[in-house]
Amino acid sequence: MGGNYETVLRNTPLFANLTEAEMRALRPRVTSRQLQRGEMLFSEGDPCAGLFLVAAGRIRIFKLSSAGREQVLAVEGPGSSFAELPVFDGGSYPASASALEDTEVLFVSRKDFQSFCREHPEVALKVLAVVGARLRRLVGIIEDLSFTTVRQRLIAVILRLAESGGTASKDGIRVELTKSHQDLAAEMGTVRELVSRNLSRLQAEGFLEVDGRKLTVKDLEGLKREQSSSQ
Repeated sequence: MGGNYETVLRNTPLFANLTEAEMRALRPRVTSRQLQRGEMLFSEGDPCAGLFLVAAGRIRIFKLSSAGREQVLAVEGPGSSFAELPVFDGGSYPASASALEDTEVLFVSRKDFQSFCREHPEVALKVLAVVGARLRRLVGIIEDLSFTTVRQRLIAVILRLAESGGTASKDGIRVELTKSHQDLAAEMGTVRELVSRNLSRLQAEGFLEVDGRKLTVKDLEGLKREQSSSQ
């Protein structure tokens, strides 16, 4: 980006309404880092260095169990901030972050961001709003993992795809999975084998046809009944 970070800062909720003078005060505190696809930005338990903003690309925030199972907590794109909480509570990073693709992140050190928030309390209030929204999202993940099966979660994904980006055909509604079975499993809190197995079962039961990542939903109303009857 050649050091021109203001557009990214303006598109970040934390800094969107800063005056020109405030932006000039913040700008020298911002640095940039380039990440290649798959590269780790930080790992769970690392000491918190500061706040990150996504300038370009996508960052995956995830937890990793001792058995090696991933749970994706969020995927942050351009304009998103992350790692706000440990900046203030003094703790380590509670999850890991890696680049889903070639990515550029902006960075403000913990000391500089705390200092800036003391000078501009409205930014600290925006941090509370961002952290609150993230907490609500995490509660939703907990509810899904606690009260739904892998089958229900997979049907929910298929229904969202069918209703938001499906294409009608004589055979049904055609959709394409935007993620691999492994990535879907990480977001659903399960393993790839269970995603593949449940897709095969839904096909055997006549709800859909599976061709790699391409699906044809043959019985949309049936899938909706499956979802509602098991909740």
